[in-house]
Amino acid sequence: MIKAILFDAEGVVVDSEHVWDIATTAFLQRYGIVYDRPTHKPLLTGQSLVDGVRLMKKLAGFETLVGDDVMLAQERMDIVQEMFRTSVTYVPGFEDFYQTVSSRYATCVATAMHKPLLRDVNRHLLLDKLFNGQVFSIDDVGGISKPDPAIFLYGARQLGVAPEHCMVIEDAPHGITAAKRAGMYCIGIGTTYSLEKLAEADQVVSTFSEIKIP
Repeated sequence: MIKAILFDAEGVVVDSEHVWDIATTAFLQRYGIVYDRPTHKPLLTGQSLVDGVRLMKKLAGFETLVGDDVMLAQERMDIVQEMFRTSVTYVPGFEDFYQTVSSRYATCVATAMHKPLLRDVNRHLLLDKLFNGQVFSIDDVGGISKPDPAIFLYGARQLGVAPEHCMVIEDAPHGITAAKRAGMYCIGIGTTYSLEKLAEADQVVSTFSEIKIP
């Protein structure tokens, strides 16, 4: 029986994936690297900024991406953060769905976004108010990125709900893997990737209106 719903933020609550694409393109252009979205985005989504830089450095064609990992991550963050202050909205369908479930289930946000970005998003979308302060970042679990389940297990503990009674809504393969490793039921929603890439989820949908809560 589902008692709690854990929402990933980007691509599920916050319509910001286009911002990351533009910002990552601009960041990599500084190093003479072309951002290949179909190849690179699935690898980077759900990673912390530092882990993302470390991963990029291992990819073929990224040999010109040199420098301290933390400084490179901050450089990418600066580009993203400037865009986040003005360019994010709710994902279509989220608000209607949330209105139907928020009175019946415990809810929280469990995201790979770092707190500085969450603060910028919160100024626009008031996530803290919407989720009654239950907005959690991987910063709360030592920066451990998905597909590690740490952020989802942390969210469940904060809600006081056992993992087997939690449902996660995710838009990315790494997030789905993290939810399954946490022992949670998972919805894969096709707001960012093709449905085929979400096949590990227990239920795959194109929009919020298709979700069936077990």
